[in-house]
Amino acid sequence: MNASPATTALPDGALRLADWGLIRATGADARNFLHGQLTQDVLHLPDGQARLAGYCSAKGRLMASFVVWPTAADELLLACSADLLPATLKRLSMFVLRAKCKLGDASGELALWGAAGPSAAALTGGMTPWQQRADGARQLIRLPDARLDGHNVARALLVAPLAEPAPALPALDAGVWAALEVRSGVARVVAATAEQFVPQMVNLELVGGVNFQKGCYPGQEVVARSQYRGTLKRRAYLLTGATPMTPGQEIFHSADAGQPAGMVALAGTLGDGRHDALAELKIAAATEGSLHLGGAEGPRLSLGTLPYAVPLETA
Repeated sequence: MNASPATTALPDGALRLADWGLIRATGADARNFLHGQLTQDVLHLPDGQARLAGYCSAKGRLMASFVVWPTAADELLLACSADLLPATLKRLSMFVLRAKCKLGDASGELALWGAAGPSAAALTGGMTPWQQRADGARQLIRLPDARLDGHNVARALLVAPLAEPAPALPALDAGVWAALEVRSGVARVVAATAEQFVPQMVNLELVGGVNFQKGCYPGQEVVARSQYRGTLKRRAYLLTGATPMTPGQEIFHSADAGQPAGMVALAGTLGDGRHDALAELKIAAATEGSLHLGGAEGPRLSLGTLPYAVPLETA
């Protein structure tokens, strides 16, 4: 079920990330508060570094995911899907209580841009994935590369004041950016997939989004149990096909037409009939048989290769 290789010009340029938003956390207790809410060690997050983090329900299901980084001793920014920001901000704010932490929507002040290809490589220079650099009011984060046709495609996240002009870079198509996000293997929770996945189902711990040594957070027991008791039967895989896919769509396996084998987490398109998805699947469904979009008789999908190894345990 492996996808056959294809040749295409490598993407290059930047675009405004209209589907991303920003939460700002400020105050003396901002780090402590977020440390107790997210899957990541925010308390010891060093300057000049960003990290992935998940925000789970009590059942261990991801309600949102973030790229989080400090901008000052008492301030952090959290980038997440724009369609989840209002509900996530409201829920987090409910638990601040007496902590000296103020949460707010910074999307009205700061714009997020995604850069890819040589443009991203030039912006980030020698930065490695998850390094963060400030340039005045601008913030630059090197994201993990996407793997495309045997090449590593650099990616970066640029945060700048809304009043500033767009980066002087070639325009990048939103579908192509989304496909590169998929091909980086880093899942981002959106409204259509909220509370669908335990972090390991979308490989969040494989890309550094879960710290198993930190203290408690909502859903921590479920996440830890999935990690250490060998009960995980689902993982995220790269799927490719000739039909566009959208987050929340179900994936079916040829051996079981009656129930879905997984769900699309993220999706994008490279053009020329090349459509990609990062999809959560039963591990057993990724080993044999065929995969189909939307139903057992739906368009056929092929497995691609992520930039990292996916464990095959099915205990």
